[in-house]
Amino acid sequence: MNIQIQDVSPTRKSLTVSLDATEVAAEYKAVIGEVAKQVRIPGFRPGKAPANLVLKQYGKAVQDEFKQKIVGKAYRDGIKESKLDVVQVTNVSEGDIAPDKFASIVITVDIRPAFELPDIAGIAVTVAPTEPTDAEVAAGIDALRGERADFKVAERPTQKGDYVKISYEGTITGQAILDIVPDKQIYGKVPQTWEEVEGESEGLIPGLGKQLAGLKTGDKKDVTVVFPAEFKGAPDLAGKTAVYAVEVLEIRERVLPELNEEFFKANQVDDLAGLQAKVRTNLKARKEHENAAGKRRQVVEALNAKIEFPVPQSLIDQETNSVLRQFIQENQRRGLTQEQFEKDKDQLIAGAKKAAESRVKTQLILARIAEQEKLAVEASDIDAFLYRQSMQTGTKPEKLVKELTNDRDRLRAVQQSIIFDKALDLVVAKAVVTEAAA
Repeated sequence: MNIQIQDVSPTRKSLTVSLDATEVAAEYKAVIGEVAKQVRIPGFRPGKAPANLVLKQYGKAVQDEFKQKIVGKAYRDGIKESKLDVVQVTNVSEGDIAPDKFASIVITVDIRPAFELPDIAGIAVTVAPTEPTDAEVAAGIDALRGERADFKVAERPTQKGDYVKISYEGTITGQAILDIVPDKQIYGKVPQTWEEVEGESEGLIPGLGKQLAGLKTGDKKDVTVVFPAEFKGAPDLAGKTAVYAVEVLEIRERVLPELNEEFFKANQVDDLAGLQAKVRTNLKARKEHENAAGKRRQVVEALNAKIEFPVPQSLIDQETNSVLRQFIQENQRRGLTQEQFEKDKDQLIAGAKKAAESRVKTQLILARIAEQEKLAVEASDIDAFLYRQSMQTGTKPEKLVKELTNDRDRLRAVQQSIIFDKALDLVVAKAVVTEAAA
């Protein structure tokens, strides 16, 4: 056997593995013997039928198995002799494989990039104070009251926070929006809908609610709206200026419930002090969770900035497909049509590639850290994963165990994810944490 290696890129190699006719013939003879043991030919015990008879009846099976054996041998021996750290086989060109001929198989592989790890201790990260302020506690209580707010008809001009029932019809340079986006009636003409006056979040039509203060029931007003350049709701309206003829049909003011015994009981506390303590505890827990996620994010960013190496293209392509599927699923939940997807396809693919390259680089770094620190997946790690999955999905742990046992690829993915988390947790634990000023 002869092996030649060519550099295709810093992370891609082409192996030409050559087997002489003697090696090929030996493999061919071995395959015939294996097939003969597995098949039944009248008049002969298993494995005792002559080779020519086996070939006559099972020639195609022998040929297929023979080619697989030769390619498999070329790959195994080629990787063993070359000592390449392969992460993905990208192509196999088997050429002409015949029993009595020299064989040359070209195998293209992506390899794990070589890089040195810096000192992983002492990465600087910043966290926010976790102790809630009195103002944040008060806002939290108001949010709880808002969840139980009542909306009563108001016989006065609209104010911030009111909800108004309106009808509207939009035009762009005199053309009805309903004609521009006939499949998106909600942006063109609506006989009645509710809109919050000067709300914190944008309504369906950007900027509409911010121009409804001071109106009375029955009032009519032309409202000018500029759709953002990246408007996804109806891409044909993106970047355009529209005029909406609005009529106020009804005004309802938001009335918060009193802080009384009934409200305290509904929130499982005895009094205002108990409610404040509960809100403070919940806010602190949320801040701690945000800080934990923030530390992990900062550590990943620091590692990626410190370590430079070429990322194998096949891993980027594989991860890009995964990210793209997530993008598409997320956008479909937001109402993205196939037509809109095709329009934004290049932008989505570019975003997916960028995210994929960053993810793969992070995974390669974390895998190297895990190797250096001799981290391993323990039975307790799998148990913890199964418990979390069971709680999140409502699936019985026994069923999850069976699914993992029957799906080796998924099991490997779970084990890999656990290793990555362990490596990242280790670096986070060694980080130098500074609390930002309040």
